Amino acid sequence: MATMPDRRGCEVSLPCDSHVHSEWSWDTAVGDMEGSCARALELGLPAITFTEHLDHTVWRIALEGPYVMDHLTVIAAPDGLLTPPTFDPVGYLAAIEHCRDRFPQLRILSGLEMGEPHRHVEQCSRILAAGRFDRVLGSLHTLPDTGAFAEPWGIYPHRDPHEVMREYLAGVAIMMSISGMFSVLAHIDYPVRSWPQERAGVFDPKVFEEEFRHALRATAQSGRALEINTRLPLHAAILSWWHEEGGDAVTFGSDAHSPPDVGHGLADAARMAEAHGFRPGANPYDLWSRVD
Repeated sequence: MATMPDRRGCEVSLPCDSHVHSEWSWDTAVGDMEGSCARALELGLPAITFTEHLDHTVWRIALEGPYVMDHLTVIAAPDGLLTPPTFDPVGYLAAIEHCRDRFPQLRILSGLEMGEPHRHVEQCSRILAAGRFDRVLGSLHTLPDTGAFAEPWGIYPHRDPHEVMREYLAGVAIMMSISGMFSVLAHIDYPVRSWPQERAGVFDPKVFEEEFRHALRATAQSGRALEINTRLPLHAAILSWWHEEGGDAVTFGSDAHSPPDVGHGLADAARMAEAHGFRPGANPYDLWSRVD
């Protein structure tokens, strides 16, 4: 198994990057499946999983300010409501096979990142029936807000950020109890990416320990794995609570939307997982399981 140094210079086993987006995700302006495979080989990753966005929630995006993304505004309605484009499972799975042929030395897994699958059961089921998806993530990206849906960054300005965070974690627990279509919970700390530090202070997960534990307990009891998403380093306390609440497995994901970000932070995340009692499986693309 390949190794690379973490931030302290210590060699650690590299896990599979199990959360990568390519041009087949509707929100990627510079996604490139072949380029991401080449980057994975360059880093010595044992495997890569392309978990493309599968979204059906219509939500409000930014039309101005720091969260504006031009490639999204062009597909949104004038009022800022965005309807995610339809996912093409046939074309995507053909691209996976092409990359498997081109990069035989790299294990390439197919996958999906389902946004709010508990809200869109019929649509998600149709996509799952279209072919084989090796790893399916479940994500909560949006919350109800002023008659529509919005991501946390769009809600923080007019609501107490602490209330938003608590509502998000409660929503994660609800999603875990309703939907059985995915095997891994992605980025449980998603709202932290846009946490309004100037208004609310430095984010401290211990303020929300009860809510985090509730969501983690629901995830563990459902038999699913927790993703350590490295887009933003997961706080060690959350992983500790996952272990204490009975979590059996973890995966790792850079959440890369372009080739240069593939593998970002995986060495540090693997080191943290080992410190909290999780170890690699027999194959480099397996989940990491608890050993105690």
